[in-house]
Amino acid sequence: MSATAAPVANSSGSVTNQAIQVLQGPYITNTYGNGIQCQGETVNVTPFITGSASAQKPYEDYWDSPVYNMLDADDNGVPDNPGEILYFVPTRTGQKDNYNLSFGVSATWSIPKDKKLQQLCKEAATANIALMQQTNANKRLDFEIARLKNCGELLKAGIRFTPGTKYARICADVQVQGVNFMVPHKHEIPEVSTDASDLKEISIGNTKK
Repeated sequence: MSATAAPVANSSGSVTNQAIQVLQGPYITNTYGNGIQCQGETVNVTPFITGSASAQKPYEDYWDSPVYNMLDADDNGVPDNPGEILYFVPTRTGQKDNYNLSFGVSATWSIPKDKKLQQLCKEAATANIALMQQTNANKRLDFEIARLKNCGELLKAGIRFTPGTKYARICADVQVQGVNFMVPHKHEIPEVSTDASDLKEISIGNTKK
């Protein structure tokens, strides 16, 4: 008579909760000066990769289940050879490793609802940029006129940088009439008339010599 010990299975498990959080940032804000700030549409793209692994070490897919000798020849309810193992029976453990890999992309698109205010803000920004460009052009014109005036006065006084030096180019394109620039002009040569008697006297004089 023999008996096989019934294996006792113990199970344990764990639960892992994984969540992807999408943080919606503020609208993209552009500043154009004079307190003008315009907000535009915002797209948030969040790629993610998550993974998990669970394993039990050492890994055993089978275990040897012992078969004991339950022989009771005298029928006294006690095995004649208690604890004697006759043989082993391979038994599956059911043990396995678990792996998980997830990946994806989460995206949000935020759009301002009041398009009229957005358009007004864009128009204000365009007008302000034009104003700044005109102001810059005015300052540039003032600078060039001041440079022209100062360089011209120095050239009239005979003061200038040595040609070819570092600062000579500051006044290189300034021209002062009568100093370093002559206006194209013409001179008339008066005609001289002579009569025959004058020519004769000149000839006689040459002969005497």
